[in-house]
Amino acid sequence: MDESWKTIGALAARFDEHDRERGVEHEESLTLQILKIGEEFGEAAQAVIGAKGTNPRKGNSHTWGDVEAEVADVIVTAMVALARMRPDAPAFFAEHLREKSARFL
Repeated sequence: MDESWKTIGALAARFDEHDRERGVEHEESLTLQILKIGEEFGEAAQAVIGAKGTNPRKGNSHTWGDVEAEVADVIVTAMVALARMRPDAPAFFAEHLREKSARFL
């Protein structure tokens, strides 16, 4: 397992621990984690709008660097979600990527 997945695993374990301490059931915890992906995507979308300056009230409120950081947040959040759902997340993701790439590359 590479360092990225080790870090993702540590984050997933920390969030699981936090939810257990709060008495949040596992299924609810996963549901909230999936919703977090949507929240992060919304922030990425907001950054694109800000980088393009399409909101006349806000103008150019973001940079493309902001967009990149928000997209990275989406990826991290999704990886944490997968790790919280599957103990074999790195292997599952690698196989899923192989299957997708075989169809599209």
